[in-house]
Amino acid sequence: MADRHGTGSTLLAAALSSAALMTAATACAPGGAGGGRTPPPLPATSGATSGVTDGGETDVTPARPRTLVTGLAVPWAIAFLPGGDALVTERDSARLLRVTPRGEVREAGVIEGVSASGEGGLLGVAVSPRYATDRFVFVYFTAGEDNRIVRYRYDGRLSDRKVIVSGIPKGGIHNGGRLAFGPDGYLYASTGETGERGMAQDRNSLGGKILRMTTDGGPAPGNPFGTLVWSYGHRNVQGLAWDDRGHMYATEFGQNTYDEINLIEKGHNYGWPEVEGVGGRSEYTDPLLTWPTSEASPSGLAYARGALWAAALRGERLWRVPVDASGRAGRPAALYSGEYGRLRAVAAAPDGTLWVSTSNRDGRGSPKDGDDRILVVRPSS
Repeated sequence: MADRHGTGSTLLAAALSSAALMTAATACAPGGAGGGRTPPPLPATSGATSGVTDGGETDVTPARPRTLVTGLAVPWAIAFLPGGDALVTERDSARLLRVTPRGEVREAGVIEGVSASGEGGLLGVAVSPRYATDRFVFVYFTAGEDNRIVRYRYDGRLSDRKVIVSGIPKGGIHNGGRLAFGPDGYLYASTGETGERGMAQDRNSLGGKILRMTTDGGPAPGNPFGTLVWSYGHRNVQGLAWDDRGHMYATEFGQNTYDEINLIEKGHNYGWPEVEGVGGRSEYTDPLLTWPTSEASPSGLAYARGALWAAALRGERLWRVPVDASGRAGRPAALYSGEYGRLRAVAAAPDGTLWVSTSNRDGRGSPKDGDDRILVVRPSS
């Protein structure tokens, strides 16, 4: 079943108490090596509005977004170069764009081998934390037979193409696709289970996982199973972010009832397809937070000013979720509901702003004049 990017069932009002805020029993160490079970959900309200958090804040509403760029075609991911320019992928065109903070756009290249169909195409992009010396950029895309991760050198043009991971399962749905470097310097990638639910629990499959690797595509030191797999039991993860203390978070599409933010820990099993949302079973790690599916379909994720910022596709809003020093989540606030349509990517820029992309030309949205666009949001604390 495809993620509910379009219409879907309405959750009963009784379940709306489930912006099921959940916290980890113990803080995980940087890199996600912590353990422990999550406690029962805290009472909260769903469909949270800006201006209310569990921390008692009275106003969390940022200034109005500023449109930086218009006329894009399904901008899927954003990653910043050291000087402040961003690399932006377009899912269906396979173009890698370079966008300046002044809104100037030029083509960095067209990624060869992309086979765009369904939810697949040119997806994630990441810039090496050592870019000043190695000039490496990485892209995740759907090819003819698989999803794969390719490394390039980029110094005004793309060169030295190298496939570093291949054989990630592909499908018309649930291709994952997010790339991000963690604070440990290793590259993380999210994958989906392509609608083949069982592969999420199969540790020998790369589908339905979060992967952790070196820049050559090998398993990073310390991986729990000696493979690329860092965590498993995922349905379709499209957002990865770390807070200032190294806690790792991921957004995940549920099926019919609960979308999730998870606190990711080394080697943990997040339950799909045995559990959707909170299962309370010792063999699975429960989510940090869940939403009704009508309010989220969460894709991109970023951390800034003490909060996670999650882009919602079907929910057509930007979620702000405060997190504390232990990784505990406060009450989510919904921003810009319905104003910009489907939101896909969120990335923290070097100047402290957030760049947010729309996804209204992906076949499931209702494009307006100027779509798709990149918005600039100055987050509140």
